[in-house]
Amino acid sequence: MEDKVVPGQLVESRSGRDSGRMYLVMETAGGNYVYVADGIIRRVENPKKKNIKHLSLQTQVAVQVAEKLKANQRITNQVLRRTIQGLLEQSEEQPF
Repeated sequence: MEDKVVPGQLVESRSGRDSGRMYLVMETAGGNYVYVADGIIRRVENPKKKNIKHLSLQTQVAVQVAEKLKANQRITNQVLRRTIQGLLEQSEEQPF
C-alpha cells in the first residue's frame, strides 16, 4: 500500500478520537507519518502527527496552500479553514 501523500492534500481521519475530521497535510514526517492541521482544533502552530494508515486520502489538493508550504510562507488558520471548506463544497458539487 504505497500511497503518495503530498503537502496540501485533503485527508480524513479514520481512527482515534478525531475520527471523521477533515485535515490538510502540512508536511510529511518521513516513513508513514504526516503532520495535519484543520485550523480549528489542530491549528497551524501545533499540527497533529498522524500515521498514514489512520487516514483516508482524498484526491483533492489545495494548490495554493501547497505552494505556500513549499516556499515556507506563512499560512493562517483562517486560510486553512476556508480552504478545507472550499474543497469539501467542490467535491459535493461534482457528480460521481
